[in-house]
Amino acid sequence: MRAILDSYDSELTPSEHTPQLSRRLREAEENLQRVHTHNAEMEVQLSQALEETGLQKQRAELLTAELSLLKSQMGTTEQSTSITSEAVNSMRLKIEELEAERGRLEEENKILEMRLERLSLQGSYDPSKVKVIHFSMNPASRAQQQRKEEVQNLQEECNKLRELVRILEGGTPVPDKLEAAGSIQTPIQEVTELKKQVESAELKNQRLREVFQTKIHEFRTVCYMLTGYRIDITTENQYRLTSMYAEHKDDNLLFKSTSPSGVKLQLLETSFSRTLKDFIDLHLHHQNSIPAFLSAVTLDLFSRQTFT
Repeated sequence: MRAILDSYDSELTPSEHTPQLSRRLREAEENLQRVHTHNAEMEVQLSQALEETGLQKQRAELLTAELSLLKSQMGTTEQSTSITSEAVNSMRLKIEELEAERGRLEEENKILEMRLERLSLQGSYDPSKVKVIHFSMNPASRAQQQRKEEVQNLQEECNKLRELVRILEGGTPVPDKLEAAGSIQTPIQEVTELKKQVESAELKNQRLREVFQTKIHEFRTVCYMLTGYRIDITTENQYRLTSMYAEHKDDNLLFKSTSPSGVKLQLLETSFSRTLKDFIDLHLHHQNSIPAFLSAVTLDLFSRQTFT
């Protein structure tokens, strides 16, 4: 570049050379001025940096002193900290063991409560708290036994009288046992008397049947009012239960006896029972309690009618 400038300057005439040098001189002075200005700015920045460095050094010294103080304090507390950490770990393990034991005891308590509820629903009781007294001469048992004997005697007497009437009407000889039982003296009068006795026995049996039907109807009505279910025998060993709170007349439950004594009952599927899946799973499958299931269904139907 210097050679190019020299060649360029050599081509210029003396009159042209002076303005060019003046211009270059001015440019050099301007560059020098900018350099001085930049140096002044750098000196200011350097002084500021030195001040900040001094402040940072003082802060570092202060932090170093605090760090040494903390190290000395930590040296005195390391031993107690190790002992405390061991105690905390042992306490944590003991708490975890106690929590596990508490969870196990709560689960056993729930199982025992469910068993106790099931036993109470089945009619069990605690002999240490409840004392059952049985009469040696129970009036109800005696009355039932007397009624049974009376019915049996009347049935036997009626059968004997019917056999005697049949024999007398046929004109055949009367057997000794029937003759002794009937004490026949005159056949015609005795037949009339026997017919009256037969009619009286049949009338008594009719009255007994009417009484039994009345009692049965009364018993079914009382059961319906107490339990909320009307119980009908559809076929052999099959029972239909209809709730008094049923929304539709076809909403009923079917139970079938699976044992001759009727101890075990099984719920049969109906259109209404298919809507009670939650109650069936809880009370029949899980709790194994038909009374609890029927009570839950009654409360559900009653709440529907109440809120509607």
